[in-house]
Amino acid sequence: MIDIKFSSLSDTPKDKNGNYKDPDRHSKTLREYHMYLWSKHIQSGYFFSLDKYSQGRMIHKFGSQEFVLSSDSIGHTYRKWPEMKDIIKHILPNEIDSFLTLCTSIGGYIIFPAKKVNNHFTINQSRGVNKQICDRWDLTLECIRLYYSNQPSPLSKTFANYNSFFNLFGDFKGYVQYFLLQDLVSKDCNSVKFYLPHTNFDLNPIPKGVDEYRTYMKSVMTFISKRNSRILRYCEN
Repeated sequence: MIDIKFSSLSDTPKDKNGNYKDPDRHSKTLREYHMYLWSKHIQSGYFFSLDKYSQGRMIHKFGSQEFVLSSDSIGHTYRKWPEMKDIIKHILPNEIDSFLTLCTSIGGYIIFPAKKVNNHFTINQSRGVNKQICDRWDLTLECIRLYYSNQPSPLSKTFANYNSFFNLFGDFKGYVQYFLLQDLVSKDCNSVKFYLPHTNFDLNPIPKGVDEYRTYMKSVMTFISKRNSRILRYCEN
């Protein structure tokens, strides 16, 4: 059912300028993978099922509640960030291509609620614009860990808008296990394995310098590769 080598760019159309549109919205295969992987029982025993919806969205009904969910990339190359151009130019194009291909495999994606609450940012939007997160998944996952521990984080206000979604998974361990994220946390799920040394959200977290970028790239690729293997084992079992 799942090809872990499939890149979501493979069935994503391009715009009139020749640039790929957003795979989260336009890759049919990616959406099918999400629906297959994340339609399963949650900790409570309840079966969390996903159905197709328009504009690349998926929908789940839980009693009187309705969750509209969308795909979100958790692998970020920073190849198009203006502040990163002087670093990226020192990385070989084939390295960036390999990084991007892996980031656009199923191991590089997750799902989040897609509807705004009181016109505030969604989780997807908030973690992208927050200068303490800058779309880094390890830092986002740390914020999720802190949420379940009732501790503050740069994403606390955003997560509070989606309590009903996070409550489905019971606790941080339940969330990690459900979305097959074990390779980015400790065995006891009490800590996150950061891509770069963590400074408690007090510094701009994008890589600084070529060496740090390479460290970041290797860390992200290692996690996504391990998650892809975990996804494959899950499907086989």
